[in-house]
Amino acid sequence: MAPAAERSAQGYDVIVIGSGAAGLTAACAAADGGARVLLLEGSDLIGGTTAVSGGMAWLPGAAEHGDDRAAASRYLDAAAPCPPSPARDAFLDHADVARRWLDARTSTKLAAVPSYPDYDPDLPGGTLRGRCFAALPFDGAELGAWFPRLRPPLPEFMLMGGMMVGRADLPHFQNVLRSPRSAARVASLVARYAFQRLRHRRGTTLFLGNALAGRLLKSALDLGVTIETGAIVSALLPGNGGVAGVEIAGGSAKTRTVAGKAVILASGGFSHDAELRRLHLPGAAQKVTANVASPGPTGARLAEPFGARIEAGHENRAFWVPGSTFSRADGTPGVFPHTVTDRGKPGLIAVDANGRRFVNEARSYHHFVMAMLEDAPTRTPAYLICDADFLWKYGLGRLRPFRLSTRSERRSGYLIQAGTIGELAQRLGLDIGALEATVADYNAGAEQGADPAFGRGGDAYQRHLGDGAHRPNPCIAPIRRAPFYAIAVQPADLGTAAGLRTDARGRVLDGPGTPVPGLYACGNDMNSVMAGFYPGPGITLGPALTFGYLAGRDAAAL
Repeated sequence: MAPAAERSAQGYDVIVIGSGAAGLTAACAAADGGARVLLLEGSDLIGGTTAVSGGMAWLPGAAEHGDDRAAASRYLDAAAPCPPSPARDAFLDHADVARRWLDARTSTKLAAVPSYPDYDPDLPGGTLRGRCFAALPFDGAELGAWFPRLRPPLPEFMLMGGMMVGRADLPHFQNVLRSPRSAARVASLVARYAFQRLRHRRGTTLFLGNALAGRLLKSALDLGVTIETGAIVSALLPGNGGVAGVEIAGGSAKTRTVAGKAVILASGGFSHDAELRRLHLPGAAQKVTANVASPGPTGARLAEPFGARIEAGHENRAFWVPGSTFSRADGTPGVFPHTVTDRGKPGLIAVDANGRRFVNEARSYHHFVMAMLEDAPTRTPAYLICDADFLWKYGLGRLRPFRLSTRSERRSGYLIQAGTIGELAQRLGLDIGALEATVADYNAGAEQGADPAFGRGGDAYQRHLGDGAHRPNPCIAPIRRAPFYAIAVQPADLGTAAGLRTDARGRVLDGPGTPVPGLYACGNDMNSVMAGFYPGPGITLGPALTFGYLAGRDAAAL
C-alpha cells in the first residue's frame, strides 16, 4: 500500500468527510460502485455520534415485518407534518432498499427490534414494531489494528471499565441476585469479558451504536476504502463548475490538497459551531450538546463558497434530549442523555422552577425538551425527582441501579439528596409548599396507577418505556420512601435537524435550487427529511444510512 501522502497525490473518485453512519455508508456505497474512495475523519477516532448512540435506525417499508411505504407516509404526514419534498419521498422509496443493500453487500447486518413502537403510535399509520432496526452484535476483534481507533461508547453505558451489555441481557443483570439462571448468564458474560481484556483495552463484544459503527468500519475496510484520521478538511476545492477536491489542514498526509470527482459531506452537523448555534438554536439550548462531532469546519461552512446554505425553515432545528452534566474522575466533562433509562419508569416526576410538573415524563426525549423550551426561564433547568426505591431499582442519570453508595455524585453536586420532600425543595431552591403539593397530587393518582394531570402511560410507546413488570401502569408509582433525590437536566441536542438543502439523490443545492456539481451531503449535514420533528426511534440514523447509500451510489456514477 502506498504511503498516505503519495495516495493523496494520486487523487480519488469520491472523498467522504466524516465517519459516522452516514459517512461510512456513503464510502461503502461509492466503493461498491467501483469508485476509489477516501474517507477523512477530523478526530483520531472513527464512528462519530453513531458509535456512542443507541444505534437504532428507523427504516420503513419492510414488507416482511408488515410495513409498507403508504403506511409510513401516512404516519409521517401526521407525526412530522411538512410540505411534500423530493428528499422525503426518496427516503420512503429507498429506506428498505438501503437496508437490503447493506445486508447483501456489506458486513452491516440489521435486524428488526422485536417490539419498539413509533413515538406517536396512535396516529394514522403508526405502528408498534417493524420500522426500528438495530445492528447485530459485532466482535470488534474483527477490526484488528483498527479496533482501538473505533470510538468507544460513553463510559456511563459500560460496566467494569469497558464491558457492553446487550438489551437482551439487561434483565439478567437486574435479576442476578434473585435468579440462578440469571446468575449463570452474568457469570458467563463476565468471564468472556475478562478473557477479552487480556488482549484489548475494552471488551470486544459490541452492541448498539458501537456495533453499527464497527460493522460499517469493517465494511469500508473490506471494500478498499482509504481512511485517514486526524485529517481536518479546511476547504473544498472549486473546479469543473463545482467541487473538485478538498484542502486538508492536517493529518497523516503532508499533501494539502486532494483531487476528487465528488465530495460527500457527512461531518455531523453544526452542534459544535458556536456561531451557527446562536443563529439557529434557542438561547436556552446554547450550552449543552450530546453530539460527538469532528473538529474543523462543518459541512455547512465548507459548502458556503458554493452558494449552499442551511435550510432554516424548521420550527425545531435540532433533535432534543434532556441532558445532565457532570465531570468524570479524569476531569473530562460528561453529558448523560436521558433517553430511555429513567424518565418513563414508575416513580419519577419532572418539575420546573416553580416546583410544578409541566410534561408527561414518559413521552419521547424530544417532546420532553420541546416542553422545556416552551417556557425556558422556568423550565431550564428542570429537575428529575424520585425516591430511594426508584434509585435502587432503576438508577437515575449516570447512576446505575443497585448502587451501594452515592457519595461521589452527592459530593460533586450532580445528585441532590434529602430526608423529606420539603428539605429537597429547600436544597433545590424551590417553593417548599409547591413541591410538597405536586408530589402529593401525583401520589394520589399513582396509588391507583393513574396520572390525571398528564395521562402518563397512555399509549404503547410510553408503556414500552416503563417497567412491564409493574402493575397496573408501567409508568406510574408513588414517590414515598426517603431519602428523596433530584438531578438537574438541561436542553441538549443529539444533533442538528437544519442542514444543507439537497435533492432526492443527496446532491447539495445552491440558493436558486440548482445542484452544485460534485457536492453531496448526508447525515446531519443534510437538511432533515423529518422537518425538525422526531416521530420514532432512529429517525436520524435511518435517513443517514439511506442517504449515505443514495449519495455514495450517485457519486460513484460520476
